[in-house]
Amino acid sequence: MDSKINKLDEQIKLAHLGGGQKRIDKQHQNKKLTARERINYLLDEGSFEEIGLFVTHRTTDFGMEYEQYLGDGVITGYGTINSRLVYVYGQDFTVFGGSLSETHAEKICKVMDLAVKVGAPIIGLNDSGGARIQEGVRSLGGYADIFYRNVNASGVIPQISAIMGPCAGGAVYSPAMTDFTLMVEHTSYMFVTGPNVVKTVTNENVTSEELGGAHTHASKSGVAHKTSDNDVECLEDVKKLLSYLPQSNKEVAQNLPFKLGDEIRDVLSNIIPDNANKPYDMHEVIKGIIDEDSFYEIHKDYAENIIVGFSRIAGRSVGIIANQPMFLAGVLDVNSSKKAARFTRFCDCFNIPLLVLVDVPGFLPGTDQEWNGIIVHGAKLLYALSEATVPRVTVITRKAYGGAYDVMNSKHIGADLNFAWPSAEIAVMGAKGASEIIFKNEIASADNPIEKLAEKEAEYAEKFTNPYRAARRGFIDEVILPKDTRRKLIKAFSMLENKAIERPDRKHGNIPL
Repeated sequence: MDSKINKLDEQIKLAHLGGGQKRIDKQHQNKKLTARERINYLLDEGSFEEIGLFVTHRTTDFGMEYEQYLGDGVITGYGTINSRLVYVYGQDFTVFGGSLSETHAEKICKVMDLAVKVGAPIIGLNDSGGARIQEGVRSLGGYADIFYRNVNASGVIPQISAIMGPCAGGAVYSPAMTDFTLMVEHTSYMFVTGPNVVKTVTNENVTSEELGGAHTHASKSGVAHKTSDNDVECLEDVKKLLSYLPQSNKEVAQNLPFKLGDEIRDVLSNIIPDNANKPYDMHEVIKGIIDEDSFYEIHKDYAENIIVGFSRIAGRSVGIIANQPMFLAGVLDVNSSKKAARFTRFCDCFNIPLLVLVDVPGFLPGTDQEWNGIIVHGAKLLYALSEATVPRVTVITRKAYGGAYDVMNSKHIGADLNFAWPSAEIAVMGAKGASEIIFKNEIASADNPIEKLAEKEAEYAEKFTNPYRAARRGFIDEVILPKDTRRKLIKAFSMLENKAIERPDRKHGNIPL
């Protein structure tokens, strides 16, 4: 028996070496942790239980039968993060560059299936050169097996992808279908076709970093929801993100202990400028509403005219969507609509209440927006919020103009409670533009058109650019003092905690993708 135990020990040690010490050293030289180091850092100490440690590939072509590594380039299993069960896989770049084989894919699929059965998040640590070309279609089939499970798990369990190395070709579509994609600056990249192919086909000279690096995907494409400076920061981000999420769609996020005080925030009274055309930072409003230091922003560098992220209000996890007057005056455009719609749908999938902070002058005009489909992209946000059944509360801080008023969680599309500050302006458009249309002839025939326009603008503003007409119709439930906002929201979300809505029986809706 001792000899058999010794053999087992030897096999375990061999498996833990991955592709060997030289390749491990190379990984460290490239400022990257190994797959096993990443998993051990991510999970609670001693909690990881590995599945498939001794799996090897089945390929006999191109001399592959002579290159066998236990685990076949991916470490899979389960453990806990802050005592919560999670499933995890980490691609091992030291083994065939982390390339995906048939058995590599089977290991990933096994833990994904378990995650869905049990109802716990799945976390993928991606570091792979792509499909293992020696296997041909079998490796491609392995990718498709994973994609299929990504779709089946969508909206059932949280799926988080951390890109911690290369992720190219077909491999990119699995992270794209997960809920959140995090990337490491300077050591990770994602693209469907690499720089060499781009050069051949389009004659463009571009580096891997420029084409698909973390900064590119965080600021230009929106593929990356969050970026980190190194592996450790990325893994910490995964842990923090997970803290706002439930285990599955059958649960709610854990409430943190919180002791209520008077919850009046006087600082909120001094944020909105007297000049309606002067910008302010909506982050200051968010800071004045939420529990201290609890905001976790998503897509921070993409479509900065809208802010999305998770926070806590009296210990309760809440998703926040907010126009940002500091960028493009907070207008809705193609990218901000997509950004907010995706975030809305995630929160609705996983029973996370939504708070919408509104200061929106409308949709961004121009041929670029129209030709790039602002109609359908704006409709995505409208559809997502209309469809959401979680508790939904709106606070209008300043402008709510035109169709953007409707889209930003208005009472008309099913919001539960709609508050407005006294500074709110709810109208079809701004006073100046409206006056130029309504009083066009009167202004043109006046002795002093400029003076007449100013007079009519003031008249229109007095009648319409305030929250009281909307409040009289019940479209606004209450006009509140800014300093009372946090207290009102705590009560509102507590009251809505057991909200339940039954939707019409259907296979699924047809969101304008």
